[in-house]
Amino acid sequence: MEKREKLYEGKAKIIYATDVNDLVIQHFKDDATAFDGVKKDTVLGKGVANNNISSKLFTLLEKEGIKTHFEKKLNENEMLVKSVEIIQVETIVRNISAGSFCRKYGVEEGIVFDKPTVEFSYKSDEFHDPLMNDDHIRVMKLATEAEIDEIRTKALQINEILKKFFDSIGIIVVDFKLEFGRYKGEVILADEISPDTCRFWDKETKKKLDKDRFRFDLGDVEETYAEMMKRIGG
Repeated sequence: MEKREKLYEGKAKIIYATDVNDLVIQHFKDDATAFDGVKKDTVLGKGVANNNISSKLFTLLEKEGIKTHFEKKLNENEMLVKSVEIIQVETIVRNISAGSFCRKYGVEEGIVFDKPTVEFSYKSDEFHDPLMNDDHIRVMKLATEAEIDEIRTKALQINEILKKFFDSIGIIVVDFKLEFGRYKGEVILADEISPDTCRFWDKETKKKLDKDRFRFDLGDVEETYAEMMKRIGG
């Protein structure tokens, strides 16, 4: 597989073209950002960890019937993925109150919800990823009603799969962000699933095992990414 020109560079990943039209290479960087890019640093080993973790979790989801953009892991920092048209809507699934949910609604961290919540936000750094409802998504023509329903259904299915897997290795899935894309007429899971896009807590100690350690200067950032990669078996 020949790597060609750079197509896109974001805060945590670079996308490269290949010599196959509908396949691209997703490169994971060690760059870390938080609070809309206000806080920036380098976390050594983060790219390797996120690539390995995402590869493992995409493989798990594929086995459970969730279609993803993942094709195969190429090396420690890169995976081969399908080239999708990203839907400009981020999907957030929450099992426990944390992060922006607490800040926006004035609730304490750690409340276990009776059932998971699904939120949508506009994928826009310029406008700080504002929350959206189904009507907003439709009038902005970001996705059809059928696509919205499919994304919500798949997000909840993914949640159940991830909760079961992580429970087996002593980790609580607090919340996570998903991105979906269109590929040959289907809506499939894209982007990544990693400590950058999820909140994970140790089941026994409640230690945070995700990017919150970087966001809030909790320490052991590099060690946490390495620990998560080891525990997940990526």
